[in-house]
Amino acid sequence: MTDYVGSKTPKNERDYWQTPIEIFNALDREFGFWLDAAASESNALCAHYITEMDDSLNSEWKTMGAIFCNPPYSKISPWIAKAAEQCREQCQPVVMLLPADISTGWFSAARESADELRLIIDGRINFIPVSATGKRESNPKGSVLFIWRPFIKPRHIITSVSLAELRRIGTQEAA
Repeated sequence: MTDYVGSKTPKNERDYWQTPIEIFNALDREFGFWLDAAASESNALCAHYITEMDDSLNSEWKTMGAIFCNPPYSKISPWIAKAAEQCREQCQPVVMLLPADISTGWFSAARESADELRLIIDGRINFIPVSATGKRESNPKGSVLFIWRPFIKPRHIITSVSLAELRRIGTQEAA
């Protein structure tokens, strides 16, 4: 389980945050996402998505392109295993946005199975809550991207990108 110490979010909303569109857009420019593997009808970032009702952890992530996943943070370990599995089975990259919490077992498992660990530095992503206000709240933790790539043995690359750079890229007009 993930630590929610200090969270002001109601318990029934804690696993339902949306990735800000400018962060998603920046990553989409690099990877060309086709599937959002952990979405709801109201917060899906791709035309093709899997909802909680579809049971992403027990479904195939059928896709014709890269897979984006910002899973519920209350139980991350099964999502790590599923991302590695579906990267191989779908022969597509999987990009997962997670809290940068190096003290957890799932972090080590992701680091071992993913090709790249990309730290988001110089700021924290303010996710969009499911609540009616949609007001972005400050995030108590930093974020990291784990990237699984098919056809290669994981190289365990560690890179970084600044939050400002992601925002800049994600708000540019498409060429």
